[in-house]
Amino acid sequence: MSEANKALIRRFFEEVWNDKNLEAIDELVAADSVDHALPPGLPQGREGAKAFTGMYLSAFPDTKMTIEDIITEGDKVVTRWRATGTHTGELMGIPATGKQVTVTGLDINRYSNGKIVEHWGEFDQMGMMQQLGVIPAPAES
Repeated sequence: MSEANKALIRRFFEEVWNDKNLEAIDELVAADSVDHALPPGLPQGREGAKAFTGMYLSAFPDTKMTIEDIITEGDKVVTRWRATGTHTGELMGIPATGKQVTVTGLDINRYSNGKIVEHWGEFDQMGMMQQLGVIPAPAES
C-alpha cells in the first residue's frame, strides 16, 4: 500500500501541478475529501482542490513542482516539496509582479481506496510574499 500511495502522490504532483491538468483531480481525490489547509471560502472535496490549485496555476502558470522527499506510514504520505514559478497573474488580490519565486512546503495526505481522502499542508507563504515584494524581507544584521 505504501508504494502504491507514493506512486499516487507522484502522479498528483506531475499531472495536476506540472502538467496543469485539473481534471486529474477527479481520479486522485475523493469527492468528499477533507482539506484542512484550504483558505476560507473554498469548498471541500474535489471542487476545493480544483479551486485552490487553479488559483495558484493562474497566478504562476509556469509552476514547476519538485518532490524532495516522500515518507509513508500506514495510509498517510508525507511529501516535502519545492515549487518555482513566475507571478504573472493575480493571486488573492495581489496583482502580477513578474517576479520569480521558489517556495517550499510539506503535505500530509491520507489515502483510502486509491484516492486522497484527507489533506494537511503548510508552505512558506511569508517567504513567497517577501519574494514577491509584498512584505519586506527581514533586515540583515
